[in-house]
Amino acid sequence: MWDFKQFGDRTALLDAKGRAVSYAQLEQEGEAIAHRIGKRCLVFLMCTNQIASALGYFGFLSHSIVPVLLNANMDRGMLEHLLETYHPSYLWMPEEKAGQFRGFQAVYRAYSYALLQTGYGIGYPMHGELGLLLTTSGSTGSPKLVRQSYGNICSNARAIAQYLALDESERPITTLPMNYTYGLSILNSHISVGASILLTDASLMQKAFWDFMRDAGATSFGGVPYTYEMLDKLHFFEMELPKLRYMTQAGGKLSPGLHKKFAEYALETGKKFIVMYGQCEATARMGYLPAERTLEKCGFMGIAIPGGKFTLLDEGGMAVTEPYVTGELLYEGDNVTLGYAECGEDLSKGDERHGRLLTGDMAQFDEEGYYYIVGRKKRFLKVYGNRMNLDEISIMLKQQFGNMECAVGGVDDHVCIFVTESGKEAEIRNFLADKTKLNKRAFQVVQLEEIIKNDAGKVLYQELEKYRPK
Repeated sequence: MWDFKQFGDRTALLDAKGRAVSYAQLEQEGEAIAHRIGKRCLVFLMCTNQIASALGYFGFLSHSIVPVLLNANMDRGMLEHLLETYHPSYLWMPEEKAGQFRGFQAVYRAYSYALLQTGYGIGYPMHGELGLLLTTSGSTGSPKLVRQSYGNICSNARAIAQYLALDESERPITTLPMNYTYGLSILNSHISVGASILLTDASLMQKAFWDFMRDAGATSFGGVPYTYEMLDKLHFFEMELPKLRYMTQAGGKLSPGLHKKFAEYALETGKKFIVMYGQCEATARMGYLPAERTLEKCGFMGIAIPGGKFTLLDEGGMAVTEPYVTGELLYEGDNVTLGYAECGEDLSKGDERHGRLLTGDMAQFDEEGYYYIVGRKKRFLKVYGNRMNLDEISIMLKQQFGNMECAVGGVDDHVCIFVTESGKEAEIRNFLADKTKLNKRAFQVVQLEEIIKNDAGKVLYQELEKYRPK
């Protein structure tokens, strides 16, 4: 996967406690973890933005061990469901949480992480190209995982490094979890060029984050739209950050006004602001808006990454050839993933997509071939950078509240739950915030006399949207 030896004693990972790991140590520590496992198998990697989490990730991939990247703080019930679905041989997780799994044996420890042997015995057969698995729906606990190959990971890392012109002088700071495809792609692209990655679990709202960013000389960070909304409120534009070279944005569409504001700031301060577009199903990133066009093309997501190709398809599946005509966005490239897994038996599947991905996004392009998203075809929203399946939320609510009549709609960053019962607004919001680990502000609850449906009994979501608070 990676040739760490070429970077030798250069710092690969640095955390806020001052602990540093060189590329030589990264190779050694990864090999030590992999040696204890000793075979190709499935490992649940309970992710944090800490050194041990990254060591495990790079060590597993370098030794053909397949990690499933999960949030270390995910709901225990959700985790149990995934354990029973996939039967991993090991868990690599924070030591303080290892005691929760009394039936599992700790066989290795390093950097406050523990390797637990699960005792599931012989695991499910896995395809030779399967490199890792990521969740598709945030933290809802769905067993649906994206199967990424080694080739997917490497091709996407190379493309990102190329269009961002990354080199070993870069020092990106983590603002996104590594179990999120965008956050993981930042690690992959920078590690491929010998950069030094600054790891922290601190949030933008904490002084510790900004102290570490300044003290460690961070040169870049990445964020979802919510990140940039918070930065605007935190008076980011008044901060002194002389080492900062560029900022990237993905995980949903930034408002044109805020896009313009950050683009102007970048231009005035000699920095770069790069808007990007991606999905987990394409490993991470599929498109980007070059920094030199970011102010001119506010609201656009840009052009395809090196080695990739965009096409718009009309309702008949024919290519759209005229600008400003809406079609479904098709992406083609080596970073298109193998497909999904929904059970252990699916791990043996090969490439089901063959380099083609219908994104589910409706888009247009202008006369220069720059693309912008106009809507979503399917019932998914991006909420604070997490892709959420609205139908899954509806099922969760009906299970929790005794088959309560409800419908779920909304727009990116604002999920709206329409109900016919009164007095449950606070309870619903608290339940969803707890299950998804998202702020309650992401959820609106609207009471209606009835859920509007057609003659066939299907919910008319467009009609319901008239009642959503704007």
